Amino acid sequence: MSIYSMEGRGRFWNRCFSGLKRTLLPMAALAAAACTQTVQKAPEVEAPPPPPPTVEAPKEIPQNRVALLLPMSGGTARVGQSLANAANMALLDVKATNIKLTVYDTAPGAAAAARRAVAEGNKLFLGPLLAADVTAVRGVAKAAGIPIISYSNDADVAGNGVYILGFQPDQSIDRVVRYARAQGVERFGALVPAGNYGQRASGAMLRAVRESGGKVTAVETYERSRAKLQAAVRRLTDYEARVARASQGGIVRADGTVAPVQDRLGPVSFQALLIADGSQIASAFLGPLTQYGAGPGKVRYLGPELWNAEPGIRSVQGLHGAWYASVPDTRFQQLASRYRAKFGGAPSRLASLGYDSVLLVNAIADSWTIGSSFPEARLRDSDGFAGVDGIFRFGASGIADRGLEVGQVGASGTTVVSPAPRTFAKRPGA
Repeated sequence: MSIYSMEGRGRFWNRCFSGLKRTLLPMAALAAAACTQTVQKAPEVEAPPPPPPTVEAPKEIPQNRVALLLPMSGGTARVGQSLANAANMALLDVKATNIKLTVYDTAPGAAAAARRAVAEGNKLFLGPLLAADVTAVRGVAKAAGIPIISYSNDADVAGNGVYILGFQPDQSIDRVVRYARAQGVERFGALVPAGNYGQRASGAMLRAVRESGGKVTAVETYERSRAKLQAAVRRLTDYEARVARASQGGIVRADGTVAPVQDRLGPVSFQALLIADGSQIASAFLGPLTQYGAGPGKVRYLGPELWNAEPGIRSVQGLHGAWYASVPDTRFQQLASRYRAKFGGAPSRLASLGYDSVLLVNAIADSWTIGSSFPEARLRDSDGFAGVDGIFRFGASGIADRGLEVGQVGASGTTVVSPAPRTFAKRPGA
């Protein structure tokens, strides 16, 4: 992607006015007696003041107004500021002089922010970030005929004029499961947190495994406490039943002693295990997984898109070799470098959504007449769009369908083992 910058330079012209020359007017008089001539100076004539320079009033460029509905205060202000900064970077990069971005703080009240944006003539909403705020503003937007391109990842708020740009966990899980199947993995297990995210993650894994011809042998839900993590792993690995089977007819060594049960435990039922949580929880599972026979080296670990925003995962040795799917990361690293140079700090990983949303608007701006409604139908272009996070397109559901890559965790970072597609014509199944 070509990156541009815009610098305005004003030029000022000086006008010079020439003064009038002094003139001498001779006056002759004859002296009666001596016939002598005298010369007298005429009065000095002052030059008129120069006319003032003509200053033309700056011409206002007609622009389409776009509202950025973001939390600029409160607990999520850092993310909101990152999104706003990145959106303005994109506006400068594409030199979009026909688009005016205005930020409205949703933290004091998202609906009130939306009403102000409507009153000030905005025809498109970028944001909000939080699903609850999307719910709060959608009525205001619908009444005004304004589409919403939200940065939320909650698929439940999509549709009826709301487009969700946030990263979807079910898409990343589908991608990594299909990759694992292509590498020969047949049997899958999963550890998923209680709640909506866990339900979506387990549902995505079950669908992907079924559709790709694999088999799910164990799924366990957990609460985030150390004791409950261990109990979930014990259930997941069917530890009691495996111990009972190993205890029957104990193996007698040559010296007459009986081998411990642990040495005779059969393998767990799955070859790959999805841990649908951040890397901190995933690392907390490593001890119990090792204890119950599903430790590193025995099982291939799979992760969600959350791992892409956690560079510290490389320091967790037990997760080296794990696979996860996410949006391509190379261009984001370039954006983050430019962001740090401009704003003096690191952006949120979600900043790319702000940047890409402006690229999206700019791509459609050629068919957006100044002052008219935003051409919402263009959002559903089947060829999709491309940005920092790779290709994406909106389907009938209003959720951004993305081209994802698969990475493998290592000590020096993540290595891409299956690149993201560049077009929607050919999507990798592996």
